[in-house]
Amino acid sequence: LHEAAHGYVARRFGDQTAYMLGRVTLNPLKHIDPIGTIAVPGFLIATSLLTHAPLFVFGWAKPVPVQFANLRNPKRDMLWVAAAGPGANFAMAILWALFLKAFVSTAGGEHAHWLLMANVGISVNLVLMALNLLPVPPLDGGRIAVSLLPLRAARAFARIEPYGLFIIVGLLAFGLLDDVMRPLLQLVEWLLQTLLGL
Repeated sequence: LHEAAHGYVARRFGDQTAYMLGRVTLNPLKHIDPIGTIAVPGFLIATSLLTHAPLFVFGWAKPVPVQFANLRNPKRDMLWVAAAGPGANFAMAILWALFLKAFVSTAGGEHAHWLLMANVGISVNLVLMALNLLPVPPLDGGRIAVSLLPLRAARAFARIEPYGLFIIVGLLAFGLLDDVMRPLLQLVEWLLQTLLGL
């Protein structure tokens, strides 16, 4: 949904690239990345099984290709294309929260696995949203920042994109990633609780 949302919004703003490649779809097979969806999670699972270390798995989908030059107003429209992915994660968190609220009022304790799944659905989508909104290119938050900055500053900021992954890994390695994401996570969790009375 995250990746398809990028492609859908890009198409609405004039770039047909993802649509022509069949990426504006909810079919998960179209979004498999050989490295991010198969190799990295597979390696982490195998390492955990072989070493009996705690299981920690992460991965990613194949990024949807967007030709920003094809957008009707590239600098402005980039914001909406980038925001579509985290927006899809927030929408999914809301749907899981609505499911949780409805289920709590109707189901008994024998269906605790559904409650667990709803809680995980909320948590995972909020974490993915917050991570993607970090203002580090090539993450969506970095693209949003480039869209909002004056042209000269945007060009300078965009130059850090080749180092973006190293910045994220560095924050993770030094135990700072949670601290950076926490304020946004607390804000959206409060928003969900306020809107839905959870």
